[in-house]
Amino acid sequence: MRKRSHRSRAVAAVTAAVVLGAAGCDALGGDGPGGSGARERKARPSASPTPVWDTSPASLAAVGDSITRGFDACSVLTDCPEVSWATGDSGEVNSVAVRLLGAKAATHSWNYAVTGARMADLPAQMARAAARRPTLVTVMAGANDACRVTAEAMTPVADFRAGFEEALRTLRRTAPKAQVYVASVPDLKRLWSQGRTNVLGKQVWKLGICPSMLGDADALDSAANLRRETVRQRVEDYNTVLEEVCAEDARCRFDGGAVHAFRFGTDQLSHWDWFHPSTNGQARLAEIAYRRITARGA
Repeated sequence: MRKRSHRSRAVAAVTAAVVLGAAGCDALGGDGPGGSGARERKARPSASPTPVWDTSPASLAAVGDSITRGFDACSVLTDCPEVSWATGDSGEVNSVAVRLLGAKAATHSWNYAVTGARMADLPAQMARAAARRPTLVTVMAGANDACRVTAEAMTPVADFRAGFEEALRTLRRTAPKAQVYVASVPDLKRLWSQGRTNVLGKQVWKLGICPSMLGDADALDSAANLRRETVRQRVEDYNTVLEEVCAEDARCRFDGGAVHAFRFGTDQLSHWDWFHPSTNGQARLAEIAYRRITARGA
């Protein structure tokens, strides 16, 4: 009798285990291996993360130097913001603002660049831009840090980095989600090599345009070559800084050196100074920026 009772209890235990196993351990809350809770988690698709970069920003603010102001593109030694690659309204340029915003460009884009500005001036410009709460800020700065009276007077690389980092911090304090497009510094040595064949351009250079590179434009002695090579290397160092600092910000895109690599020809250079971009050159800068801003991949 005791043996029969013992066998009965064993059979009941095995039966209970089988039932619980077939139920997927629902008696324990449905979260065991193979339970309905686990099946639901596997079946439910995970939400797609919100993309950090928006290829269709709703407003734009530009900061930087004379290039973004369209300097010497329309007349000698004069700003011409209507042909700015970033915010201009000229149909010949088809600026980034026009391409991205269409008819809203006139009311949703702002140009805070200043001719002659250096990287140390960028935080103040960025503060003005940030106050607009733009969804995109374009940056083109650094040429004037290399274009000094002498090569020795160029902005030290460490100071250039500190200025750019401060500019981004200034933006983030007011507009933490604003996207930033950063253009590389143009190849100033190539601009010298293109413009030095123009007599009028060299006369304008003597008025004080980028002396560290353009001074004594026809000199080809070892001292002149060393000076120009020093400026060229500093520009490359600046571009490395722009790339590195931008890479630390999830909402920043560097142009990958596209502006620096662009081979400005005589059609793309101002016919007033043969150094700054002409209207045609501004259009090419707009194309480069637009492609980078609207690219799907980082």
